[in-house]
Amino acid sequence: MKNVIYTLGFGVCLLSAGSALADQFSLTSPDIQDGKMMSKTHEFQGFGCTGDNQSPALEWHNAPEGTKSFAVLVHDRDAPTGSGWWHWQVINIPATTLSLPRDAGNINGAKLPKGAMQIESDYGTAAFGGACPPPGHGVHHYTFTVHALSGNLELPATASGALVGYMVNANTIEKASIEALYERK
Repeated sequence: MKNVIYTLGFGVCLLSAGSALADQFSLTSPDIQDGKMMSKTHEFQGFGCTGDNQSPALEWHNAPEGTKSFAVLVHDRDAPTGSGWWHWQVINIPATTLSLPRDAGNINGAKLPKGAMQIESDYGTAAFGGACPPPGHGVHHYTFTVHALSGNLELPATASGALVGYMVNANTIEKASIEALYERK
């Protein structure tokens, strides 16, 4: 009888942990997967790269209470710069928005929700800039992070990645990420 109670108790614990995990703020995508290679669709067009330069579709779930807006940041920590490379910075995404379609990061911003603002990437444009690691530099890790924020941010479109990161992190309630990979041989 003791084993049955232990097993049942363990099952209840697993169920409780499972439902707690189901309620966590999370980021998913039909286009990219955690720990998997991105397609050429998400490669930059320029600097010797010949991709489609489209941002992946992103969806987030279970935003925390108190969320007033979202920010999406994309960073390559492996870029040979000493500080990585900012590929996309979008702030002031309305709290009612729970997804961005593929190519929302295009230069005209027409697929972004009203009020959202793209800030210059390290490519120098206020748009998504796809993966473009140096040839033969190995696999690079691209972290796509959605931040649930406690308010909107007032930043210029030319703000540095450091300033954007500071303001986003100072106002983050919770965040969720996908780390996709890319390599040029």
